[in-house]
Amino acid sequence: MHYIAKTITSPHNDEVKVLARLVQHSRDRRKEGVMVLEGIHLAESCLQAGGALPRLYLNEAAADKPEVRALLARLPADSVVVTLPEAVMAKATALASAGELLALSPRPRPRAPDASAARVLLEDIQDPGNLGTILRCAAAAGVWDVFLSKGCVDVFSPKVLRAGMGAHFALRIHEHADLETELRGFSGRKLVTHLEGSSSLYGHDLSGAVAFVFGNEGAGVGDALLALADARIRIPMPGHAESLNVAMAATVCLFERVRQLEG
Repeated sequence: MHYIAKTITSPHNDEVKVLARLVQHSRDRRKEGVMVLEGIHLAESCLQAGGALPRLYLNEAAADKPEVRALLARLPADSVVVTLPEAVMAKATALASAGELLALSPRPRPRAPDASAARVLLEDIQDPGNLGTILRCAAAAGVWDVFLSKGCVDVFSPKVLRAGMGAHFALRIHEHADLETELRGFSGRKLVTHLEGSSSLYGHDLSGAVAFVFGNEGAGVGDALLALADARIRIPMPGHAESLNVAMAATVCLFERVRQLEG
């Protein structure tokens, strides 16, 4: 064992209460500058990307799993591993049942994007599942820069992290971005999804530098960003649906770009 080991047995322990607050409240996570990674997959993704896990809470019931042992073996000597009984672990987690572990990691600070790189701009996305799915899609499509307005749900919340399935560690995520300023300063094509006054996605050349703008689940993209767009785009829907979920729309748009690049 090359890490610092501790054990907590009481659900009333102050550290367990702090951990529960970090899981539940974005304000506490921002104050401490951390994100909470639930489960072994996210912890592994963090380490693979060169991230740090300075403090890890281990479910006692999962301590002997080979994948858990392999992860612990990769921790640096100054990491602290706190073992908790499963019942105590359940007090902190947001999941229906306690997973193998919870880990704390510093919130990343992304470097500046390449000026001509493709990017995704998200305005006031509220659903954690939608946001995580969009991040996962962007990472899969090779679009590395994602800008989020101040009105978006906390991108490093446990729910968004779980939905992202490790995508957070592949992307440059720019929180609290001024989307109008970002669009004005972008030299490539600026495409905003919108149902009115729009042209088909499939009629646009997406192979160069392009910024995709996706808006709030209910309100869509706001007027200020619409005014900055080079084009309003829609996804043709010959069936009976009036619109697509924002995460689905982002997936179609980003992978149409992949199709054009592959072609």
